[in-house]
Amino acid sequence: MIIMSVPRFWRKQVARYNLVGTHCKKCDEYFYPPRNMCPACRREGEIEDYKFSGKGEVVTYTVIHAAAEGFENQTPYVLGIIKLEEGPSLTSQIICKPETVQMGMKVKPVFRKLGQDGEQGMIYYGTKFVPE
Repeated sequence: MIIMSVPRFWRKQVARYNLVGTHCKKCDEYFYPPRNMCPACRREGEIEDYKFSGKGEVVTYTVIHAAAEGFENQTPYVLGIIKLEEGPSLTSQIICKPETVQMGMKVKPVFRKLGQDGEQGMIYYGTKFVPE
């Protein structure tokens, strides 16, 4: 059995920490989360790792007033779909006052606490977005 320390496990979460996805050199499509194979080119595609700038814009959003367990203290908060400059879209929290968010708003990534497993549990981090 291989035992891995908690910090080492999270450092291996490259995509989450650094917005790393993939790019197909053949058709020039970008993917987040990363893919092992291009869905358009299939076996003909040539996939490479790609670090996204993280800059993008809000496609749509919702304001969460009744949060899931563990997020009650953060309400109200904004959850949106962000379209990155390179093309892929992802769902993420947008750190701003709910009344200031709007579709088309330019955003950039920030590294923040995402949650914690229980009161004494592991804290995990990832990417959220803020207005640019």
